[in-house]
Amino acid sequence: MLCFRRRMTLPFYVMALILNIVTDALQIIGGNATAVQYGTAVLPCKLTDTSETLLQILWQRLTRGKPQKDDFLTISRTGETKFLNGKDYRFKFIGDFNDKNGTLQLSNITVMDEGRYICIFTLFPSGNHETSVPLNVLVPPITSLKENHLTLGNEEVVFATCTAAKSKPPAEVTWLTGTLAEKVKIITNSIVEDTGTTTTESMLLGVPTREISGHTVECVISNDVRSEKESLPFTIKINSPPLEVKIIERSANVFQCLSEGYPTPDFSWSRSDQSWPSSGVRTEGATLQFLSTTSDLNGLYQCKASNTHGSQQAYLKMLFTPGSCPACWTLFSLLLILNVAAVVFGYLYKTGRLPSLNLRRQQGSLNLRGEQGTPEEMQKVRIASGTSDDNQRVEEEEHEEESAATHQ
Repeated sequence: MLCFRRRMTLPFYVMALILNIVTDALQIIGGNATAVQYGTAVLPCKLTDTSETLLQILWQRLTRGKPQKDDFLTISRTGETKFLNGKDYRFKFIGDFNDKNGTLQLSNITVMDEGRYICIFTLFPSGNHETSVPLNVLVPPITSLKENHLTLGNEEVVFATCTAAKSKPPAEVTWLTGTLAEKVKIITNSIVEDTGTTTTESMLLGVPTREISGHTVECVISNDVRSEKESLPFTIKINSPPLEVKIIERSANVFQCLSEGYPTPDFSWSRSDQSWPSSGVRTEGATLQFLSTTSDLNGLYQCKASNTHGSQQAYLKMLFTPGSCPACWTLFSLLLILNVAAVVFGYLYKTGRLPSLNLRRQQGSLNLRGEQGTPEEMQKVRIASGTSDDNQRVEEEEHEEESAATHQ
């Protein structure tokens, strides 16, 4: 009985020794695979250094989506592929069965495909030989920046929240605050999800004051998936009603209304003490322009700055006088001078203080005071036109009058 067993086990031991030698000689070349979510990966698997007959190639997987080992694909000697336990056409056989190459390509990868893929070669006579191919899936973060609606206050609030969601590996979130470094605070939290991704939130906090409003900061997100960092700029906007309204004169008869606030105030003009002029005035936003300087434009004008949080106003008193029109003032002055001169001339004429304008000639005297002179003058004119004896008599009479005037 013992001899029989020895005769039966000797060939078995010889066969086992031969198979062990053959098995030690063959190799399966696999490797690691890495892909970005929704991208494509190659799962390498090749058998070398064996002359055994290849009967079949089988692929198994153990992933996030398939936590139990799952046979999902076979490749036959004819090169035909067959899906097991449901079809998944994202897998494509890109190897060569005759070359003992069972490499697969997987496209449109998701994080649920991450895991371990097992390539199994069935040989004759040695049987099954396998290797494992790990697949690592990288997921870029979904970035966002949420701004909070802020109003002036004295208590610390969250200005904005910067988020890098569902990232693998986790993203790093930092802030560039510039001159506001001592006036703001940063709080960062991370949450690891069941899918292996991580969501990171970073909050920027501070006291909402007018000094901080208008400053720009940046949320910077870095991740191994992307070679470049992503920057999300943010301008701190603190809601406030319009501040003090000022009216300035930009040029002659052109005025502008100025005020600060957030949202940016809207400006409107009105005339407080009476209705708006039908002409002569033009407005455009914060600008008021007077196209003429007539007295009907006089009045109290109001500029109102307003937004959703309140309003402020300022007033402009306009009073147009003749002095506001140089040509009109010159004409007015000229007319006044002429009127005064006419009054003086009339007064001198009536009081007899106006100097005589008589001109005389030896051969013919003319009265230049007007078309009609005094009776004596007219008589002298008529006498001057008589004989030479008459002329001599007239000259004697004039001489006697002058002598009498001298003695007086």
